[in-house]
Amino acid sequence: MIWPDTAGILFPRRCPVCHEVVEDRGQPVCVICRTKLVGITKNFCQKCGKPLLTEEQEYCMDCLRKKHWFDKGRAAFVYDETMRRSIAMYKYNGRKEYAAFYAEEILRKCAKEILIWGGDILIPIPIHPSRRRKRGFNQAELLARRLSEKSGILMDSRLLLRTKRTHTQKDLSSQERLANLKDAFFIRKGKFPYKNIILVDDIYTTGSTVDAAARILKENGAHKVYFLCICVGKGY
Repeated sequence: MIWPDTAGILFPRRCPVCHEVVEDRGQPVCVICRTKLVGITKNFCQKCGKPLLTEEQEYCMDCLRKKHWFDKGRAAFVYDETMRRSIAMYKYNGRKEYAAFYAEEILRKCAKEILIWGGDILIPIPIHPSRRRKRGFNQAELLARRLSEKSGILMDSRLLLRTKRTHTQKDLSSQERLANLKDAFFIRKGKFPYKNIILVDDIYTTGSTVDAAARILKENGAHKVYFLCICVGKGY
């Protein structure tokens, strides 16, 4: 058995921003690094949650131009260079422990919306089995599990499957993203038991991935589909 104090010495908590050991054991992130994080708590798009410049704006330009299959979404942080590095360490360098910090921040910053949505279930955006084998885990599933543990909302990681091996979305145009995700998701056969669904992913940019997942969920009986993620791009 490893006592808590000993565990803190042998396995010190690392800051999810700078990746160095956190000096204050009671804090999840360095004091200085906390100031670098751009949280989203006001002036955000009422559809996708992207930050906006003024209170007068209701929707970002993307949501004004495009119809989405999902109903609403929220994120904890702006996707900037600081969070890009953090999520890269989480996804590609095995820093699975960062998921707990992300989940806490999402629940703290998005609590009002989560309560209003009344989601029946958290469903992580799936990745293709080949990518999961290479990475060792699905970052969205681990995040959803931590959200479930902290919120009490159930999670189902077996309902929505990814059957098509898609290209990385970040290098594609809007039209290429749509084509890339065509028929990418599959619903496991059987009775569809959920009506209000909250999808979980790490990053939201154009919404193509969430839209593709929301579409197949609604075509199979879901009434409302929302999403939660760690970061979103700017809406201006």
